[in-house]
Amino acid sequence: MSRLALKNLRKVYDDGHAAIDDVSLEIADGEFMVFVGPSGCGKSTLLRMIAGLEDISSGELRIDDRLANDIEPAKRGLAMVFQSYALYPHMTVRDNMAFSLKLAGRGRAEIDAAVRRAAQTLQIEHLLDRKPKVLSGGQRQRVAIGRAIVRQPGVFLFDEPLSNLDASLRVQMRLELTRLHQELGSTMIYVTHDQVEAMTMGGRIAVFNAGRIEQVGAPLELYQRPANRFVAGFLGAPRMNFIPARALGRHAGGLELELPGGCRLTLPLAESAPGELTLGVRAEHLRFAEAGLAATVQLVEHLGDQQIVHLRHGGDGEAIALKLSGHEAGPRPGERRFLAPDPRHCHVFDERGLALERPDPTARPEAELIT
Repeated sequence: MSRLALKNLRKVYDDGHAAIDDVSLEIADGEFMVFVGPSGCGKSTLLRMIAGLEDISSGELRIDDRLANDIEPAKRGLAMVFQSYALYPHMTVRDNMAFSLKLAGRGRAEIDAAVRRAAQTLQIEHLLDRKPKVLSGGQRQRVAIGRAIVRQPGVFLFDEPLSNLDASLRVQMRLELTRLHQELGSTMIYVTHDQVEAMTMGGRIAVFNAGRIEQVGAPLELYQRPANRFVAGFLGAPRMNFIPARALGRHAGGLELELPGGCRLTLPLAESAPGELTLGVRAEHLRFAEAGLAATVQLVEHLGDQQIVHLRHGGDGEAIALKLSGHEAGPRPGERRFLAPDPRHCHVFDERGLALERPDPTARPEAELIT
């Protein structure tokens, strides 16, 4: 196992584009760290910089307190699993897993023992004599992971390894990788654009945007207390609802906001901000009410255990999503309904997109909606 320290890392290409711009992060020994963000945000580039497959323009990469900027990839004590399985088609599973150890000059008995242990861990002993072409996608990915395990690296690097699998296999492999981390106790860095993978697998998550880290924290911390509008909108399905708001002033109950249509919402915020604000509220924290924000139902998605109701405020207003239980009687498209947010779970963002400080969401609500 190993720990990593990234200090002011930058990756600038010849055209001046900064793919990674001043990233600093510490990853503890044995931690499962997830890099998540949209395509092109720099998360895979940073992983390749850690692996030694991309040069570091400036800053420091330390692995166990050793400066690793110029250390050859093979000598960093890392193993990388790619999106593509990259298995040798003419070799058996056994030979694919053993290949790196053979190149390192390990003895036959040591190689056989390492392959056997990895195969047992991944439950692929019965596949050792098969060729990759007869394996399913999930089996091929296990072989690729097994090839990394036999090297006994200090850090595992995963670059979107489940992207080529179908939905059911992705769920299964998420469970397998989580179990593998618990069993091996190794440091793992996992890159994905799928926020569900990030939320379910990561001990901590680093949310990337345009080459920078927007926020780092435990999954529920990021979900419940996002630092800015980008993090709030990226994590969660459906995405957080964003509603324009205007601060009317403060009184004993907190900050009073005016929402579209003239309804007012008072929230116990610890601070205010000048200019136009944005109210953020997740679909599960909205309810239908007798009064509040008026909206028209556009579409109802029936997902079995729940329904996602899509609405729009006004003719060209903001799109809004609301979650209902699958057993409730849902509205019909075209219906006009009123919405009320749960004040314990409301977020407010300033003109820069930064979240205003708010109290613990589990505290007793002291807010009111005034129509």
